Amino acid sequence: MVWLLCTLLLLVSLFLFYASYSIQAGVYLKAICRIKTTQRVVYLTFDDGPHPIQTPKILSILKAYNAKACFFCIGSKVVGNEALLKRIYDEGHLIGNHSFTHSGLFPLYSKSKMNTDLNCCDELLSRVIEKPIYLFRPPFGVTNPTIARIARDRGYQVIGWNIRTLDTQGGDISRILKRIKKRIQPGSVILLHDRLDNSDQILLKTLDFLQEQGYRFDNLPESAFRD
Repeated sequence: MVWLLCTLLLLVSLFLFYASYSIQAGVYLKAICRIKTTQRVVYLTFDDGPHPIQTPKILSILKAYNAKACFFCIGSKVVGNEALLKRIYDEGHLIGNHSFTHSGLFPLYSKSKMNTDLNCCDELLSRVIEKPIYLFRPPFGVTNPTIARIARDRGYQVIGWNIRTLDTQGGDISRILKRIKKRIQPGSVILLHDRLDNSDQILLKTLDFLQEQGYRFDNLPESAFRD
């Protein structure tokens, strides 16, 4: 009996871990992790910027490839980089809220503290680009009942991914490309980070490969947000 109880507790713990740390699970909230389409189109997303050195490199590469992306920005990093955020928006890319602090404790915040954090980021982003913010990606992609409730209350469209490149773990770019090659399909949402020292090289290799495969790089379609 004790063995059975321990087994059940272990299974419940594993499920709760999976529900929180896999944004694709959709247990607590529905996130767009892939766009249903048969067209060879992918959606690039960048987290944790803007970065004063790397983000301009990313923007120049995207422009050269006629590619669009969605940048999930950390509010505290926008401070002092407002002109860079405006450039992202003016060049036709989407802007999303990735929290103001990106604290490791963010998933444990109270509802009030979490709302304050997100509101600070929303106000800063919307003041710079002069548009309301409706796209949101939780820090680390972690979800829980509090995050889900706040996302609904604030009217956010939560964006996940179906390709996690693990670019933040370092290593050879070929490994990142291997992950992309293994998982790529029409409508894929790819998670990248524009704050990394080699983010421009990762992007170049990624775009070259995908372009060779006949993919184009569009903004996330608004029609998907209404579904």
